Amino acid sequence: MKSMEEMIAAAQKAAETIQTQMGEAQAKLDNIEVEGTAGGGLVKVRATARGRIIGVQIDESLMKPEEKQIVEDLVTAAFNDARDKADRKSAEEMQAIQSGMGLPPGFNLPGM
Repeated sequence: MKSMEEMIAAAQKAAETIQTQMGEAQAKLDNIEVEGTAGGGLVKVRATARGRIIGVQIDESLMKPEEKQIVEDLVTAAFNDARDKADRKSAEEMQAIQSGMGLPPGFNLPGM
């Protein structure tokens, strides 16, 4: 049986490992790109899996003053699509890290 000091040291080591893996995961998520679209591809928003917006593309056919409300709605929809994809990709990456730690399925580690 391990002494209390050995168990505490092992727990601290495990916590440091998890913290390092979380930092690496966050950095990785900032390098994964997703693209949200709206209006059949007339509006595109690129974002990182962390949700940082990288760019917006709007088809020239929408650049008419009378189409302003439609463009605004499509940009909003494309942003929301990109955010949804970023959230899903982030969840996938976090799940992969969590499973790599040998935790049981369904175990929710705080911060993941």
